[in-house]
Amino acid sequence: MIEIRYLTYSDKAFWYRLDKHLPETEFDNKVRTKRGYVLLVDDKPTGILRYNLFWDNTPFCTMLFIDKKYQGKGYGKQLMECWENDMKTQGYGMLLTSTQVDEPAQHFYRKLGYKDCGGFVMDIPDHAQPMELFLMKGI
Repeated sequence: MIEIRYLTYSDKAFWYRLDKHLPETEFDNKVRTKRGYVLLVDDKPTGILRYNLFWDNTPFCTMLFIDKKYQGKGYGKQLMECWENDMKTQGYGMLLTSTQVDEPAQHFYRKLGYKDCGGFVMDIPDHAQPMELFLMKGI
């Protein structure tokens, strides 16, 4: 059985197993604003999605992660579709996400109907990484 629900404070330990980047103050904000989701398979937490509002008006998925042993089974797609439907219900017409160009996630997003729409290179010492690719989708 699959369940997707909003993030709660009781998910904190699980969340930080998968998401090493979110500051604790932002975790609290995600709970309060319902900008985080948890995917459960047979009542076991297995995936997360978080987002914020780019330009304060466009939902931007900033993290999607499915526990390794559950990857490749369609759970990421279900989590994205849940988020997309939620955003459409809230009245949004466009979504954004991003991934590094050396990560395979770009192919996953394209299969879901996202289109490349730009990117940037972070070459500042201590923050350097491959180019970040942005993708968009109308809903």
